Amino acid sequence: MLAETLRSVMRPVSRLAFRPEVHGAHHVPRTGPVILAANHLSFVDSFLIPLTAPRRVSFIAKQEYFEPGGAKQWLTRNFLTGIDAIPVARGDFRAAQESLEVALRHLKDGGAFGIHPEGSRSRDGRLYRGRTGVAWLAIASGAPVVPVALIGTERIQPVGARLPRPGKVIVHFGAPLRFTPPPDGKQGPARRRATDEIMAAIAALSGQEVAAEFNQLSAG
Repeated sequence: MLAETLRSVMRPVSRLAFRPEVHGAHHVPRTGPVILAANHLSFVDSFLIPLTAPRRVSFIAKQEYFEPGGAKQWLTRNFLTGIDAIPVARGDFRAAQESLEVALRHLKDGGAFGIHPEGSRSRDGRLYRGRTGVAWLAIASGAPVVPVALIGTERIQPVGARLPRPGKVIVHFGAPLRFTPPPDGKQGPARRRATDEIMAAIAALSGQEVAAEFNQLSAG
């Protein structure tokens, strides 16, 4: 009940504070599994997509954000619950794989799942090479992938800033991409090709300079 109340409050507040200009929302299927793959420029990215998408979208969030604590922890926990965040432990490769398994179950239940293929926020504004977890999810679930470009969120909350500030953001939802299991059974190359196609679609929407390398995971 509290989470639903927070959701009803957060949408108009976010529109007032960030004045989101949304394009291509019709590309997001209203029902059934779908993956929203977005660039990552700011901590607020994972919050803005669920607040601007035409349906409920879940992202992975660190388990510790959902644990009991003081007033700030209480607010964080209920805010994340209000935007349908999924709590998962973070850590090594096993934890990363567990996150994908949780996401896959959510997709198989017909949900919408958001992911940042870069893995962490870009500190220089470039679009970094995507990690293949997004393609693993797409091929394993059969869900379409909607590329998403966020523009201006790095000004709303730059890396290192404790709180977001008012400003204008643009959200582009692109045409869905579909991927099927490779006929030759070679999953690795197929995932790499699919991921590169997804990142190219995001780049076309965002207009970012494309980096040939992976981003460091420490940026969050």
